[in-house]
Amino acid sequence: MGKCAMASEHEQLSETHIVGDDTQQWIVRADDCTALEQRHISHVGFGDAAVPYRIVRTRLSGAYIHGSLGGEGRMLLDGRWCTMRGGMMSFAPAHGLHAFHAVPEKRWQYCWLRYLPSAPRSVVGTIAPIMQHFDPEPMKHAILGLYSEVFHGEGDPASCVMWVDTIERYISRFADPWRRDARIVAVFDAVIPTLERHWTIEEMAEIAHVSTEHLRRISRKVFGRSPMQQLTQLRMQHATHLLATSDLPIEEIAERVGYSSPFAFSKTFKRMNGVSPSHFRLHSRA
Repeated sequence: MGKCAMASEHEQLSETHIVGDDTQQWIVRADDCTALEQRHISHVGFGDAAVPYRIVRTRLSGAYIHGSLGGEGRMLLDGRWCTMRGGMMSFAPAHGLHAFHAVPEKRWQYCWLRYLPSAPRSVVGTIAPIMQHFDPEPMKHAILGLYSEVFHGEGDPASCVMWVDTIERYISRFADPWRRDARIVAVFDAVIPTLERHWTIEEMAEIAHVSTEHLRRISRKVFGRSPMQQLTQLRMQHATHLLATSDLPIEEIAERVGYSSPFAFSKTFKRMNGVSPSHFRLHSRA
């Protein structure tokens, strides 16, 4: 993975969408393609960016997949700013803080897919966020194939479905490897509905029928983090959803995601999202 650093706890980020004259993007939206709308996909695209290209989403409405094809950019995901270079992909869950931008004197080539809030991958409980080495070239070619069919071809519905199906199958290969391991599936099928519970790695290992050390190895292989770190990710993901979509007091949200101490919850939330829960709620409502 690229070089990463924790997001500043005091950094003030606001909703931003700057493309710039020196950035080109080829985009297909749900309004342009029925096949995208049917799959609950807002838009897909390919871009070649340069400064001042900058996107900040203080509350990402739908899950977002981003593939870095070449050059260099920076991305805020999982509470960290990371350098993105060719051969890297990321998956950002809905409702979280997400940002990326071009860097001076370098161009950045990338492709992406953004789901609608109604999409299954936007539902709270998705195993995310993810950032890892994974070749996005096939995804880029499928997106450009769809773009060509929609804007330069006949817009044939069957051909559009074929391209969208190819895009989604490729994303599944990137985002869902954990679902091929029944042990991990069993663990998180139990964990996700009960985030308020005081889970231990020993309890998780018992569900998976493996030792705690073996469960750590499996988890690091499929998620890039330990089982307890993955649990924290899921708790913070659910917390962002509750902060953005409900009026529940922060103390109650803390309890619902397994924190008896609001202070410990706020400290963890700020470490991973760069802002406090109250700051996140204020800006998501704005």
